[in-house]
Parts: sequence; structure tokens; C-alpha cells
Amino acid sequence: MKSKICKMNKKRCLCLALCILLLASLLSGCAGGRAAEQKDGLGNGWQAEGGMPLKYAKNFRVDYYGGYSLITISDGSRYLVVPEDSSVPEGIDPDITVLRRPIRNIYLVATSAMCLFDALDSLDSIRLSGTKAENWYIENARAAMEAGDILYAGKYNAPDYELILSNSCNLAIESTMITHSPEVKEKLETVGVPVLTDQSSYESHPLGRTEWIKLYGTLLGKEEEAERIFNEQADYLDETAAQENTGKTVAFFYISSSGRVVARRSGDYVTKMIELAGGKYVFENLGDPETAMSTVTLEMESFYASAKEADFIIYNSTIDGELSSLDDLIRKNSLLRDFKAVRNGNVWCTSKNLYQETTQFGLMVSDIRRMLTDTSGLSRLNFMYRLE
Repeated sequence: MKSKICKMNKKRCLCLALCILLLASLLSGCAGGRAAEQKDGLGNGWQAEGGMPLKYAKNFRVDYYGGYSLITISDGSRYLVVPEDSSVPEGIDPDITVLRRPIRNIYLVATSAMCLFDALDSLDSIRLSGTKAENWYIENARAAMEAGDILYAGKYNAPDYELILSNSCNLAIESTMITHSPEVKEKLETVGVPVLTDQSSYESHPLGRTEWIKLYGTLLGKEEEAERIFNEQADYLDETAAQENTGKTVAFFYISSSGRVVARRSGDYVTKMIELAGGKYVFENLGDPETAMSTVTLEMESFYASAKEADFIIYNSTIDGELSSLDDLIRKNSLLRDFKAVRNGNVWCTSKNLYQETTQFGLMVSDIRRMLTDTSGLSRLNFMYRLE
């Protein structure tokens, strides 16, 4: 009898041990998503005097050590921003990348960050771009490239190393696409160019993306300006959040050249802006929340079944191009003529590339709120216009 009990206890202990190991594995896998769970301190005994208050952003943090700022990003990377004319502290951890102000001749590949530099009046810190002039919706960025103040230095996976080195690049700011070309990041670092990977696209809250302006304000020594710009957008959101939910449903999509519908994945930052504005995204469980894909491609028939009765349509013209009328929309597929929003004249088209307008997400939420609630027949908002 004792032998049987011992065997049963051993099996239970083994199962418990396996469960603990599995839980530990799951927790360690989740730890990479938040900067707050990364390695702490400089490694030389200095104590942080405080940290940057963050309202929505979860993928970076900033700790203060006198005039020094330690940036920690959710991918595990750390950067010590050293004030001009100050010495680098001795004995810091070897994994910390030192960035000394002023940070100049930046190679900016993360397109979502350009508007943040523009808002901080710091385009002169950028010398090289991973996007060509004609692909910028940000007027000041396009003008700077056309004037030769910012040079095209190649895409994330094919940078012009010679041009980058000849322009004394102090920092490369990459998007998460660089994870598909790790050899590029390695080579840039090998030739002496520090690489910072912008993780703002992983922020679950729209204003979490906007709050990354505080990180760039830290790099540039413009913390107060960054705080002010962020607070302006947060105020728009607070004003909207204080109002009642409208119960109105919204479809956000565009039609590809192959005739298929490309809609936003449920729960992504655009659909959350709709919800924050008091609306309801027409799809409740579209796409896999575990993937990084922000869009889902649908056959028109499938889309028709779910979106026909949507109260409002926002047509995303970022890729497909702006439309000038409802007839333009219907020409893409005649089934759209039957949609409730089309029949009622509640179809709007985006007029700007939202991905390049990170600093304006609070205002965008306010626009959607006005679309949902205005009864005066307005035809144009900051980011959208009504199709007639």
C-alpha cells in the first residue's frame, strides 16, 4: 500500500514540477513586452533619482540619474543619454549603449517617428531617411528631402552603408521590420552606428504610440516640449472619453487592386480609436490577436455579410488613394451600393496617412467622435472628408 502511495506522490510531484516549469516559461516569454520588466540600473551602483511618468506607453521607460537619462526598451535594449560636455559614467553595464547629446545625422527608418521629430522642430537632427521623398505625407519631411537636407539612404534591409558612414551618422532608428534583417542591425553596429528599434507599433493603446514622443524628447533634450505635445493629444482623448457611447457601428477598410477587402484586425490601434470615440468596430473577432498583422484580407461576399448594416464607413485611402465621390467607391464593387452607410450618405475617406501622423491620434479620435455625433451635415474634418 505504501509503495502505491509513494508512486502516486511521485507522479503528483512530477506533474507539479512540470506545471511550474511551464508557467515559468510562459512568464519569461511575456516579459519581453514591457520595459518595466527589463534589467534595472546602470550597474555601477548609481541609484535612480526618479523616472518619467508614462500614461499609456508600455514599451519603454526612462530613469533619471542626475543629468543622465537611461532609456530601457521592451526588446531589452538600453541607452544612456549623456548631456553635452559631460563624461560617461564609469563602470556601467556593457550592454548599455551610450548616446551623447547633441545627437545628429540620424538615419531614420521608422516612418512613424518622423512626425514626432517634426513636432519637436528637430528635423535638422535627421540627415538620412529610409523612405523616399515622394512617399512622405509629412510636408516638412518631404520638403527637407527635396531640398537635400535629408538624404535617402536605402530601406531597412538595404541601407547605403557608405552614405551612412560618410555623413557621420550618430544613430539609426529602425522599425520592428529590422527583426527580419538582423544582419543589417549587426553590420551597422559593427561599423560604429548605434541602432535603436522603435517599438511603438506594439503599443496597445493609440496614445501609447503618441507617447513615444517623450522618448525622442529625451534623446534631443526637449523633454518639456514632448510633454506638452503629448498632453494636447491626451486632452482630446479625455474630453471624448467623458462622453457617452454612441452605439454606432463603423467599418474601416479599403479595396485592393485584386478586388478584395482589406480591413483592420479587431483590437488594433485604429479600431481602438473608433471605440475610444464612442463607436463600435463592425467586426468583433476579426484576425488573430497573437500575430503582428494589423489587417485582414476578406472576400467581398464575406465582408458584405458583416458590414452591410454598418452605420458609418471610413475608407482608408492610405494605400489605395483618395476617392472623390460615392460613385468612385461603388465603382470598386457594386455591392457597396446596398450598404446602409452608402444609402444614408455616411461614408468618409481618410485624407492623410494615419501611420505617419502619430502625434495626432487624440485629434483623430476627436474627429471620429464628431463624425458619429454631428447632425449639421459637416463635410470635412482634420483627417477625413465625407464622400458625396
